[in-house]
Amino acid sequence: MNTARPSRSAQVSAVRRRAVINALRRGAVPESGLDLLATGLERFASALDAELDAVASGASVFKAVRGEYGSGKTFFTRWLGERAKRRNFAVAEIQVSETETPLHRLETVYRRLTERLTTASFPPSALRSVVDAWFYALEEDALAAGAGEDKLGAEVNKLLADRLTEVSRHAPSFATALRGYRAALTAGDEATAAAVLSWLGGQPHVAAAARRFAGVRGDLDHFGALGFLQGLLTVLRDSGHPGLLIVLDEVETLQRVRADARDKALNALRQLIDEVHSGRFPGLYLVITGTPAFYDGQQGVQRLAPLAQRLATDFTTDPRFDNPRAVQLRLPGFTLESLVDLGAAVRDLYAAGADAPGRIKDLADDAYIADLARAVGGALGGKVGVAPRLFLKKLVGDVLDRIDQFDDFDPRRHYTLTVQSSELTDTERNHAASADDVDLDL
Repeated sequence: MNTARPSRSAQVSAVRRRAVINALRRGAVPESGLDLLATGLERFASALDAELDAVASGASVFKAVRGEYGSGKTFFTRWLGERAKRRNFAVAEIQVSETETPLHRLETVYRRLTERLTTASFPPSALRSVVDAWFYALEEDALAAGAGEDKLGAEVNKLLADRLTEVSRHAPSFATALRGYRAALTAGDEATAAAVLSWLGGQPHVAAAARRFAGVRGDLDHFGALGFLQGLLTVLRDSGHPGLLIVLDEVETLQRVRADARDKALNALRQLIDEVHSGRFPGLYLVITGTPAFYDGQQGVQRLAPLAQRLATDFTTDPRFDNPRAVQLRLPGFTLESLVDLGAAVRDLYAAGADAPGRIKDLADDAYIADLARAVGGALGGKVGVAPRLFLKKLVGDVLDRIDQFDDFDPRRHYTLTVQSSELTDTERNHAASADDVDLDL
């Protein structure tokens, strides 16, 4: 194996390194620091960066990501999210599900968006921080225009109305709720302000007294959700965030819902794509992820011909020549070679903050990492493509941690890979060689 890899580990802060390693130890995709592990994604970077720059300038983009289970779709979208945050975008990752976030109920999708909203400076939910920053920006603009302290409130409300003119045509209650939120804060009524902001974020069952104070009625509905999204984009832009990246993850779950709900969801997705392409949402980068079966099967996209036309992309050619500017991106999944490259990157990252970096690089060399990758793939029925999560979990928790802590530990002599059914995901379990423990000597 080639060991002459460029190292990014030496310049990494201890906090970033610890966050990445801890997530891998749990068998999870890290929330940040994915640029440290992004092997094989370089071919997408130029086209995606150009699209992010266009969105920051007021364009809007829709992208569909396709890949089998284990091909790295979540990793890819979080890597894209980090690139977006470096441009000061806001980011929201939403898991589509039949019970929690049905796609055909856009008011629920909007609510999850505000709950999961994050920026480079604030974790979820960053909604209040964004709204407060927006009002601060309005106050600064009003003062710069010559408004005195006695007329500042009136001037801010005037600027609010001006900035949200287009939004108010579709969702007048968005601006009304913002005025109510600011009025509650000015009056020192924190409880009412928080309740009004919850209503603005799409939360149902907000106290009637808070809604009356703000001058709004009822709960957000399916049709108002798109108007609220438009308003949120305006607030983000004016508070210093030129774009919003929304990821709708695991859209393939639509294949398992009732036929009527599935048809509504597919039509809602078609509507979202059309609205993005129409220019209604300047500053929006919308991404969905799904399996090839969702895009190509009769229980997915192909069930709605207009949606299939919008997502049509030719994947009959050599994957090396896939067009990263196309509406669909194909993630080819992991091979043994790419899995070893990823494992080596994780080893180097671990070693840079370890107590025994020399022993880690000597005992977990590329040859051993390749053997471990083959063994994990064998435990999953030879399907290396679905092995990354389990492979990295075993590498960090079972091998690297022990090398670092025990001077006499040698993974080739003291470690035997054991994969139990209880530690597998459903997809991994389906590929496992048997339901019993699998012992593989290394």
